[in-house]
Parts: sequence; C-alpha cells; structure tokens
Amino acid sequence: MKIGQYELHSIETGTFALDGGAMFGIVPKGIWSKLHPSDEQNRVPMALRSLLIMDDKRKILVDTGIGTKLSKKNQKIYKIDQTEHNLEASLEKYDLETKDITDVILTHLHLDHVGGATYLKGKKQKLTFPNASFYVQKTHHEWALKPSEKDKGSFIKEDFKAIEGEGKLRLIDGYAMILPNIDVIIYDGHTIGQQLVKISDGINTLVYCGDVIPFTSHIRLPYIASYDINPITSIEDKEKLLSRACNGDWILFFEHDPVTEAVKVEKAENGYTIKETISL
Repeated sequence: MKIGQYELHSIETGTFALDGGAMFGIVPKGIWSKLHPSDEQNRVPMALRSLLIMDDKRKILVDTGIGTKLSKKNQKIYKIDQTEHNLEASLEKYDLETKDITDVILTHLHLDHVGGATYLKGKKQKLTFPNASFYVQKTHHEWALKPSEKDKGSFIKEDFKAIEGEGKLRLIDGYAMILPNIDVIIYDGHTIGQQLVKISDGINTLVYCGDVIPFTSHIRLPYIASYDINPITSIEDKEKLLSRACNGDWILFFEHDPVTEAVKVEKAENGYTIKETISL
C-alpha cells in the first residue's frame, strides 16, 4: 500500500495469547468465545503486528512486538510463538535488516509493544535497531516509570531504560507531526499517553490502532479490555476514533487481530461495523 511518499507493509513478529476474559471485560464468554475461541487456559490467540513505513530516506517501524528476552516460563504463560513469523524474517522480505530502521514509533511501553526494541547479548540489553530514534509520549514515559498497581505488570522497565541509556529516546509532548505526513494522536484510556500513528497524504489515511482497538471485534463499543486503566475513557476514545475513521474513510490497522490486518468502517444502527477488509 502507498500513502503519499510512503510504502506501508505489515510486519508480523509472532503470536501470543492472553486471557479472553481480560481482553473483553464485561462481555460474557458465551458471546466473545464465538468470535475468539479460547484454549484450555482461557487464552485467545493474538497477533504481534508491527507496521513498516518506507520512503527513499527513512525506514520507520511502529511498535516492535514482544521480543525474545522473556524467560521460558513467561514464554509459556503468554504462549509466544515466533517459529512461523518473526521480526527479522518479516523485514527480510523487504530486503531490510534491523540496522536499516531509522525510526521506531512506540504506541506505548507495554511489554508486547516495546519488547522487541532490545535483545540480550549475554546479560546485557542491546538495541535491536542501533541506528534508530525511538519516539514515545512524555506523559506515557513518566507513567511507565511509576505505573499503578493495576498495570505495573505490563511494563518491563529494562526494555525502555536501555533505549534511554543509549541516548536514542525522543519524548513527544502531545499531538505532533513527528515526521512528514506522520502524526500521533493521544488516547489515555488503555494507558496514559498512548499514541496512535496516523499516516495521511490528504486523500488516503491509515491509523495504527494500538490497544485502542486491538481486534476487529473491539469495534463494538462495549468491548473494552480489563487491562485498560480508564475504561470509560477507552469507550470515549474508541467512539471518537471510529467517528473520525468513518467520516474520513480512514483505514484502521490492527496490531493484535489474529486474522485481519486492516478495515474501513461505517456507521451502523448500534455503533459501527466493518465496511471493507483490507490487506496491506
């Protein structure tokens, strides 16, 4: 897919799984399990899908997946599978290596979004993308350093402290165009200072939805993950995004949907529905 000067490609970095009840909050299992069948531990499969944005000067990655640093115990807990898809192999399809990435935009610093930014060499954390600048919201970085009891388990501080230690962290203060035709939009429902990435040339627009809309099924307004620290704000965030996407004919790109990469939406009688399914 091409938007303005950029080529856009889906980058599959692996799969993992989280508790289905946690992913759908107040929605009963009898309803959500018809859309997302769970395993014997009640976990639902989830993609770890990044977005590659390229022009002749820059190679930009949005989010990095969960990485390879977790212990075998945690790999089993999260059901991580990188045998079929992984970051390096996905980049190789476009004749790229990790050293070619010039910029990494992080929606937020939860372990499944920033984990792939570093890897272990012996006992030391090294940058996966040594030549890249890393962009994250200032308010979110502050939150990640001192998270609440509710969400502190979602952060592994070593992941992003290594980036800061190498002088590669760029803190963004609110809405901004951080690169030509690439804006960030701030939503505080899932976590404070989550930034979604919007690529637009004035005609075509794509938004990387992060954890505002993890699955296509989360297009339904009441479907809110229990992980969200401000669930009412999450619903307001989602409705705001869906309204703008509907009015502007935007493409919504999903980080975690196990099947669908992207869609366009339209207004329905009771909210919003999928108008068109899109593959990059």
